[in-house]
Amino acid sequence: MGGAGATRCSRRPVRRWWLGGKMAAVSLRLGDLVWGKLGRYPPWPGKIVNPPKDLKKPRGKKCFFVKFFGTEDHAWIKVEQLKPYHAHKEEMIKINKGKRFQQAVDAVEEFLRRAKGKDQDLTIPESSTVKGMMAGPMAAFKWQPTASEPVKDADPHFHHFLLSQTEKPAVCYQAITKKLKICEEETGSTSIQAADSTAVNGSITPTDKKIGFLGLGLMGSGIVSNLLKMGHTVTVWNRTAEKEGARLGRTPAEVVSTCDITFACVSDPKAAKDLVLGPSGVLQGIRPGKCYVDMSTVDADTVTELAQVIVSRGGRFLEAPVSGNQQLSNDGMLVILAAGDRGLYEDCSSCFQAMGKTSFFLGEVGNAAKMMLIVNMVQGSFMATIAEGLTLAQVTGQSQQTLLDILNQGQLASIFLDQKCQNILQGNFKPDFYLKYIQKDLRLAIALGDAVNHPTPMAAAANEVYKRAKALDQSDNDMSAVYRAYIH
Repeated sequence: MGGAGATRCSRRPVRRWWLGGKMAAVSLRLGDLVWGKLGRYPPWPGKIVNPPKDLKKPRGKKCFFVKFFGTEDHAWIKVEQLKPYHAHKEEMIKINKGKRFQQAVDAVEEFLRRAKGKDQDLTIPESSTVKGMMAGPMAAFKWQPTASEPVKDADPHFHHFLLSQTEKPAVCYQAITKKLKICEEETGSTSIQAADSTAVNGSITPTDKKIGFLGLGLMGSGIVSNLLKMGHTVTVWNRTAEKEGARLGRTPAEVVSTCDITFACVSDPKAAKDLVLGPSGVLQGIRPGKCYVDMSTVDADTVTELAQVIVSRGGRFLEAPVSGNQQLSNDGMLVILAAGDRGLYEDCSSCFQAMGKTSFFLGEVGNAAKMMLIVNMVQGSFMATIAEGLTLAQVTGQSQQTLLDILNQGQLASIFLDQKCQNILQGNFKPDFYLKYIQKDLRLAIALGDAVNHPTPMAAAANEVYKRAKALDQSDNDMSAVYRAYIH
């Protein structure tokens, strides 16, 4: 439901979908092809299928579980938000002209061709128009509770967004200024927006709120690039003056004071605290209604402290650390873990759509920090094990490439495994995720375990290997450079 046709110009004709403000009810059943609609997004072709066993049906009005064509997306759709595919095909094609929409329709037609003369309850195939899209152009859809379906009926600790994804080329921040117009405002801050003020592919309706972003490192640069490409207006600042783009900002306080929602993504707890509490810091720009979203990977105590000082000034706070690396940041494929102000989480919807493929809301402040550390603990320990296996293969006379080939054919096969092994085999440790940061996360995860008297011996062992790699001057290389701790 990639919303490729959801350009601003498409809003007007979409109104024909409605009858008296509500959609006409239809008689549908499992296996039917349908047009499904959610909120302000355009109708999208899909098929009614059985939901996964562990996915509960929302309480309230009758709804069907729909898998959408041309994407990897799916959602519960209320019956009044559905129409039969064939009866309304021509109407929908007339009012939606986007590239992604046409690809979805092509996928439907391919499905029909394959299903002709066969069981009509076939699963949706991966068409030639979908291959190569990775996760596909997923749409920013979630079940919207109504008065008869209160939020309390939903799981308060787990809220899953199906976020918009399109084929986004990797764009580093250094290239951003080639595609932007720089607008100096009276305040002296620099506001930057896409040269074409509409979203590039129309898949996201950007918020009209002013967005600020603090921190343009490996992750921040890609995030900002995708915010811009999807039509958001962003004011940026970077704490390290010599880095590309620092000239575009003044101080954190000024960015916060001139923006509605300010995001920050910095390296560690100290940097996160300095950014908020330091001279000309975030806190000085906070006043009632201002919103601050910290995307840094830090410990729960740090994020709780920051939340308290922001809220004490009348501000709103959300923690939203991200799982991913530089490439995933550039591609807009991050996984966002959020906790804190639920309303602010909703307000960040279009921003999260631009920067990530999936978002989880985990409840109260601190939960996202804990979950993020656990995720990175697992990742860091796995990376150390990969390096250990490759070196053991080498010293026992086994082919490292053959080991990788075997792993890639087994249950451990993954993009992460293949990429990190290739880094090692090629001796290319250009940072995609700094080694010093994964070691920091392991250290914080071990401390998290200590705080609740839970043993973390595997993480502790991996942490020692990373410390050894840091002693060998590998801090600013990719985490896969932990391999060098085993060969020196």
